[in-house]
Amino acid sequence: MPARRLPPLRALEAFMRTVRLGSARAAAEEIGLSPSALSRRISNLEEFVGKKLFTRARQSMQLTDEGQAFYEAVNPHMEALARAVESQSDNIALLRLRLGVLPMFGSQRLFPRLGELRQRHPLLHIDIDTAPHLEDRVGDTLDAAIILSRGPASGLHAVRLDHNLVHAICSKDVARAIGPNITPEMMARQTFLIHNELPESFAAWKKANDLDNMNPAAIDHYDSGQLMLEAAAQGLGIAIMHDDHLRRANDSRLINLPGKPVESPYSYWFVCRPVALESRPVRIFHDWLVRAGL
Repeated sequence: MPARRLPPLRALEAFMRTVRLGSARAAAEEIGLSPSALSRRISNLEEFVGKKLFTRARQSMQLTDEGQAFYEAVNPHMEALARAVESQSDNIALLRLRLGVLPMFGSQRLFPRLGELRQRHPLLHIDIDTAPHLEDRVGDTLDAAIILSRGPASGLHAVRLDHNLVHAICSKDVARAIGPNITPEMMARQTFLIHNELPESFAAWKKANDLDNMNPAAIDHYDSGQLMLEAAAQGLGIAIMHDDHLRRANDSRLINLPGKPVESPYSYWFVCRPVALESRPVRIFHDWLVRAGL
């Protein structure tokens, strides 16, 4: 059987980097080529496959539909090739990812699934950072982060991981004392537990439930979602949190107060610098996170 022709690997590298970085100029800088040299490599790949992979206009290159289909078909095999080389090489060191994670996301969503990632990529090891200001430290002390935000800063590669409803979560004893209906009079007697970085969740919940002018007896502020849930379970107040937090906590002491569904202003996002996607640890984690649907 005659040997199959392989595509020009340097041209394939130029194509993959351009797609991942979203910029031909950035891809050329990463590879150490001029933009015109990178364009020639991609033209060679287009000639090899007989398809137009990009449309070109001035300095911009946009994937065609055929280019997108080609990327989706080739990318899994490139990853498989990289894993195969890693598994057979004694010279490849551990892959290290510096990841910022909020403790609640880590305990409820990330760590229950990390074993899958370790089995698939045993060389990948992750340094976990839960200190404040995760987004601001991406590209500096962090390679990537999972943040809870209204929307990441421009200039970051961002993947939205969920959509949430705001819940008013309390102990069953507190819920029984409040009764089946939430009224301004009853809510004004309560203590509410609010996360320091999610103040607009409370405003959204009040507005949706016609409580705009309600002033509670007290508002206690927390910087830990886990501690907020425990405080609510102990009857110390009503925690304004996401429905996902309540569901994943699976704590029989907790219940959601009745009321109207409220879309949260905040979502979990994966963020990194666009250029970081060319780092194998970041790309492995990013691709796994998206596929796993955490």
